[in-house]
Amino acid sequence: MRIRYVSLLTAIILISLTAEKCRQLAGGNMAAGRRGRGERFTFLNCLDMSYGSVACILKEAVKVYMYYVRASHVHKVRAEATKSALQRNLSQGRSRRDAAAAAAEVGDAAARRAYLQAKHVMAPTVSSVWDFFETVYAGGTTCEGMVRSAGTFLGAYSGGLAGEGRLRWFGFLIGSQLGSWVGGRLGLAVYDVGIGVHYLLHLTNYKPTISNHIHSNSSYSQI
Repeated sequence: MRIRYVSLLTAIILISLTAEKCRQLAGGNMAAGRRGRGERFTFLNCLDMSYGSVACILKEAVKVYMYYVRASHVHKVRAEATKSALQRNLSQGRSRRDAAAAAAEVGDAAARRAYLQAKHVMAPTVSSVWDFFETVYAGGTTCEGMVRSAGTFLGAYSGGLAGEGRLRWFGFLIGSQLGSWVGGRLGLAVYDVGIGVHYLLHLTNYKPTISNHIHSNSSYSQI
């Protein structure tokens, strides 16, 4: 387990250093500036009656919709589990009262499991959607927002699971928040690495054109 954590930390450091070098190579102050502006997004931006207000409204709409989906999913799972348990208990010859009581316990247990599963998905989804709109609002591209939101989702999901396994609900809260922050930064780092690789490929394809242009000019001067 300790070796796994050390390997993960090493990979994060290497990706961050590579992203920094790629930003310097491609003159990436623009990408870093977009990230800096995104980090300064505050509640006051929700009152600008422009993209900030739209982003905040969409965030709250996504939260309400996710709460509705979670409630509907939990209710459906409870109903199906209760119905199945009731039929099974009645087929075993138990009285209807005892069968209904036992089926209700089975349904409650299934609803708790469904609630935890939905919670593990809902919180990362809201965080990732918010990071996407925050990046676009700060001047980033759609691709940058998608990569950052993907990193946020994966970080929040894995961090929440790891934290809940150690400290239950408090660990889930801390792990999802920390994982969301780390995942979002890693997403931006991966995006910067992609920009750097694209710049290198463009540079290698452009070198022959420059050399040919210099050669043609030297030939013309000799004539």
